[in-house]
Amino acid sequence: MPAYSFEALDAQGQTRKGVMEADTAKAARGLLRAQSLVPLSVAPVATGGAQAANEGRFGLHSTLFAARVFSTTGLAIWTRQLAGLVSSGLPLERALTALTDEAEDEKQRNLVAALRAEVNAGAAFAKALSQHPREFSPIYTAVIGAGEQSGNLGLVLERLADDLEERQALKAKLVGAALYPAIVTMVAIVIVLFLVGYVVPQVANVFAGTKRALPVLTVAMLAVSDGVRHYGWAMLIAIVLIAIGVRYALTIDTFREKFDAAWLNLPLVGKLARGYNAARFASTLAMLAAAGVPILKALQAAAETLSNRAMRADALDALVLVREGAPLASAMAQKKRFPGLVGMFARLGEQTGTLPLMLQRAATQLSTEVQRRAMQLATILEPLLIVAMGLVVMLIVLAVLLPIIQLNQFVR
Repeated sequence: MPAYSFEALDAQGQTRKGVMEADTAKAARGLLRAQSLVPLSVAPVATGGAQAANEGRFGLHSTLFAARVFSTTGLAIWTRQLAGLVSSGLPLERALTALTDEAEDEKQRNLVAALRAEVNAGAAFAKALSQHPREFSPIYTAVIGAGEQSGNLGLVLERLADDLEERQALKAKLVGAALYPAIVTMVAIVIVLFLVGYVVPQVANVFAGTKRALPVLTVAMLAVSDGVRHYGWAMLIAIVLIAIGVRYALTIDTFREKFDAAWLNLPLVGKLARGYNAARFASTLAMLAAAGVPILKALQAAAETLSNRAMRADALDALVLVREGAPLASAMAQKKRFPGLVGMFARLGEQTGTLPLMLQRAATQLSTEVQRRAMQLATILEPLLIVAMGLVVMLIVLAVLLPIIQLNQFVR
């Protein structure tokens, strides 16, 4: 049964908004009048197909600027709430109804109401979710579908919520570790540009009338200052064009794969990228395997979660080997871009029949290692950035003070 969002007036003249299910818009207005409400507007809740049609109608603008209903954190919370309701024995339709009533955001309320309408019409929950690919990824939908087929939807939702929360926590720690160095770098750049572009020329004007040769450091700093003042906009435009060119080049699959492969070979960030992607791969594969998804389909889905294209190519190659009959452990062991920990735990899981558990342990250990490396890198970068900023400022100050010292000696 389709869902309709409405706006109506009650007996006290107050406006009421909500979502209700009815066969047609006319039937929805009749239901509102039966509740002593005066309907002002009744509109169908947009489903995935309607949303796609709207995006096609309005073009690029709606695609770029339409905000997602669920943020990463919001999706984890919503999944946890749904898991709690379903695990307590509440039917899925009633659980979705409860979440619709509890939704504080109108877009979220409409989305959940659309899901409830699809389920009430007889569609599987996973199929209803697949109608909204912007909000629910194919992996999310696949896990839900496996939970429905196995009859353990509540347990699968709990595991899915755990995975979303763990992934969000890891990402937040990595961002937090990189935040302070990024702020220090930006502040340093602003200070240096101000000193070079404004302070140094002002001091240079003081010595412009003297016919004495300026120190080499001062002359070099004045040259840098002139370059910043006269060609600063050109440099900025060049940087922007280079960034756009690199971003476009990264959309080419062959270039992106080579770039990502080179990124993995960098001394410090390469290990971070390898560990982060491997942890995400192992966690997703463990969740899908535990939900009962066939191993080939689980490998395909887990490979798609990898942001590093080189590691994704290795995962897809491992998928080919597994399809040809090779064990998962030996297939992963042949791919050197993945840490050996993944193959080792996969072998233990295959030998003991606890593959999902072992893969999850591998993911946990890799996540812990990534967090430790990230904190170490941030700890090293903080003093290095401060020292580098101090050296640059010291050079600028010396470039300003040397002519003054030289003039003072000349006066004496």
